[in-house]
Amino acid sequence: MIRGTTKLIAHLGYPTTTFKAPMIYNPWFAHRGIDAVVVPMGVRPEDYAAFLPLVFRLSNIHGALVTMPHKVATVALADRVSVTARIAGSANALRLGDDGKLEADMFDGEGFVGGVLGKGQQIAGASVLVVGAGGVGSAIAASLAKAGAARLALYDPNAAGAEALAGRLSAAYPELTVQTGSKDPAGFDIVVNASPLGMNADDPLPMDVDRIDPATFVGEVVMKSEMTPFLAAAAAKGCRYQVGTDMLFEQIPAYLDFFGFGKPPVQELRDHATIRY
Repeated sequence: MIRGTTKLIAHLGYPTTTFKAPMIYNPWFAHRGIDAVVVPMGVRPEDYAAFLPLVFRLSNIHGALVTMPHKVATVALADRVSVTARIAGSANALRLGDDGKLEADMFDGEGFVGGVLGKGQQIAGASVLVVGAGGVGSAIAASLAKAGAARLALYDPNAAGAEALAGRLSAAYPELTVQTGSKDPAGFDIVVNASPLGMNADDPLPMDVDRIDPATFVGEVVMKSEMTPFLAAAAAKGCRYQVGTDMLFEQIPAYLDFFGFGKPPVQELRDHATIRY
C-alpha cells in the first residue's frame, strides 16, 4: 500500500516498457514490510537534465535508479561521483547526501561480474570482448578489469566513446591489455552484448555468432525477453550464458545498501520477484 509516508525511489529511463526492477524491489519491500516503492518514470533524453534536479526537490524522494539512456549524462549532473562511476563514465544510482548534495554510484558492472563468477566462469586472466561502450558497457568493462581480466576488447559504433573508455581503463589498470575497433568474437573466453541491440524485434545481432567458440561464455544485458535472439543463437552453439536479469538481481543488494535498506541475499530477492516478460 502506497501512502503519504512511503519513500519514493524513482526509476528514470526511456522507454519504461522494458523495466524489470519494480518487479523485484516492490515485492521484496512488501515481504520485508518496508514502506518504500520503486516507480517507473519515463524521461526523454532532451528533458533529463532539467527534470533530474526537480525530482530531487520532492519531499518524499529517497533516491533514484537510473537506466538507459541516462547513465552517462547522470555523471555530469551529480555533485559527488564514486570512483567506480568515474572510471565507467556512467552512473545508475542516485541519492541525496546529508548535506543535500546529489551522490552518484554505479552497480551494473559489479552485478554482471557477480553473476558470471557465480556461474563458475573465471574472469581473472581471461580475454573478454564487450560490444557497447555506453553506460552499462563502460561499467561492465570497469568491473571486468577490476576482477582481473587480462585482455579487454571494446567495440562501439561511437568509436570516440570506446577510445575514451579504453583510456580510462588503461590509466586505472596499466597491466591490462585494451583493444578497440573490432567486434569479432573469435578467440575470446567471454563475450558480452552491452548494447541495446535485441530490444527491438528487427535488430541485427550484436556480433557474428558463427565466430563464437562453443567454449566461450556469453553475457547479455538486454532484459526485454529472457532469451534474446543473441542468447538463443549462442545457446544453440552450446555456449554457457548469462541472461540480462541476472545482472539486475546481483546488483540489487548493493543498490539497497546504498539506499539504506541493508544488503539482502540475492536468493531472497529471487524468491519474491514477480518478473514478467
